[in-house]
Amino acid sequence: MLLLNMEITNGHRSAEQQKMVTVIKELKRQRNALILVHNYQDPAMYEIADLIGDSLGLAKAAVNTSAEVIVMCGVRFMAEMVKILNPEKIVILPTMEAGCSLADMATAARLREVKHQHPDAAVVSYVNTSAEIKAFSDVCCTSANAVQVVNSLPQDKVIFLPDRNLGSYVQSKTRKRIILWDGYCFVHDKLDAETLQMMKRRYPGAKVIAHPEAKQELLALTDYVSGTGGMARFAKEDLSENFIIVTECGMTDLLRHEVPEKNFLSFCNVCPYMKSNSLSLVARSLATLRHEITLPEEIIVGAKRALDRMMAIAVK
Repeated sequence: MLLLNMEITNGHRSAEQQKMVTVIKELKRQRNALILVHNYQDPAMYEIADLIGDSLGLAKAAVNTSAEVIVMCGVRFMAEMVKILNPEKIVILPTMEAGCSLADMATAARLREVKHQHPDAAVVSYVNTSAEIKAFSDVCCTSANAVQVVNSLPQDKVIFLPDRNLGSYVQSKTRKRIILWDGYCFVHDKLDAETLQMMKRRYPGAKVIAHPEAKQELLALTDYVSGTGGMARFAKEDLSENFIIVTECGMTDLLRHEVPEKNFLSFCNVCPYMKSNSLSLVARSLATLRHEITLPEEIIVGAKRALDRMMAIAVK
């Protein structure tokens, strides 16, 4: 899990950005707020962050905070997860444009149908799902622990949702039967192996780090497969100096900050949902407490149960 206290000074900020950062820091003080920034966010967001990390790491880190307000600079399912683990806190998402097409591909109605077809299968939902889907699941998983979670279950069949590429990666690492959901992250799904091959030829010796939401033929060309939390750790520990990063473009920006002595090349697409957050929207959300995340109590209880089961498995 990558989870970092950030004190980054960006010498290239415009005067307007510098003014906005000052305003946000004052509003944060007045609100007694904690600002969480996901790895894929625009670098302009780094300086206002109390913590930068992956979605689960940020949600877990917020559990013990004394802050009264938590701002999630990410997408909606991440803000929901913060609320699930911190139900007594005010959790706000700077813009409702920050959705997730992958999460939207899993609906409770369809999940009930699939579960009816496979009543003996466990339901494992990736954290990139809505709170409602998590509440209907037996257990959640992250990209980092998906294989471990699946292998820990007593059932031989697993309904894995919503990402078919991550599910295929899990299938390659387990003897259990994975029932794949026909969902995908377009940011990763559009990346192709042929172009990566060309990039590897252009930069011989560069290590390839890829997110498991990419297609299997692309993962076969990589040196290390990891969620965003493990990418910086691998880059720091590996002896190579050059890396090709296969995921959303924002991760390369963060790696260049965190491991400045090494070189990072992007093989990526931009997620417009992640990039829909901005300094001005964060300032507005702190000033007005828009948009507060609210969830029914039964959804919070069910989703937290699935998350707690995941975290208990991961400890073993």
